[in-house]
Amino acid sequence: MGKAKRLICDSAQVQEGKGVRFNAERHGETQPAFLIRYDGVVYAYVNRCGHVSVELDWVEGEFFDLTGLYLICSTHGATYRPETGRCVRGPCNGRSLTPLSVEEDGGKVYLISEQ
Repeated sequence: MGKAKRLICDSAQVQEGKGVRFNAERHGETQPAFLIRYDGVVYAYVNRCGHVSVELDWVEGEFFDLTGLYLICSTHGATYRPETGRCVRGPCNGRSLTPLSVEEDGGKVYLISEQ
């Protein structure tokens, strides 16, 4: 089984403290997803809260709390660590965001999936 790379965007579009929305194919269906850059590293997650199946951002691309240290669900305030997606407070009760595999290469960000 090999890996497939799909271009998401240019690396410059993924700035600290802001998110980039995109769609990801998972288990035969299209799901909303997002990229963030935190401490210089790009991370990607399915855009679905671990508490209730709603999208996190309150305005498109706004995933961070006011401190810029945590990802936060705009609906119920579930709070997640940006580098792991793990819930740290709020109604998510230890659940995590669903991570997606991404790679930054040659000034581009790619979604990596198993084929």
